[in-house]
Amino acid sequence: MEKENKSCQSCGMPMQRDPNGGGTNADNTKNRTYCSYCFQNGEFTYKTNDVKEFQEHCRKMMIEGGHNKFMAWLFSRGMKRLDRWKN
Repeated sequence: MEKENKSCQSCGMPMQRDPNGGGTNADNTKNRTYCSYCFQNGEFTYKTNDVKEFQEHCRKMMIEGGHNKFMAWLFSRGMKRLDRWKN
């Protein structure tokens, strides 16, 4: 059984903010490691292995979603410590 995370281990969004309560695995079961914005049908929705590229993508999405530029930048800074990006 996978552990339930407080935050998505790809983008860092609090899981309680995910309207779907987590992503989906290939067998359509709920995935509680990654949010529904990052992980659907058993794969990542944004295909990259470059955390800096993904940080920029998320920063732009947060600004489009109504966050101010500083908060979007701040929220994206910690991504390299999340499970998806640890190497």
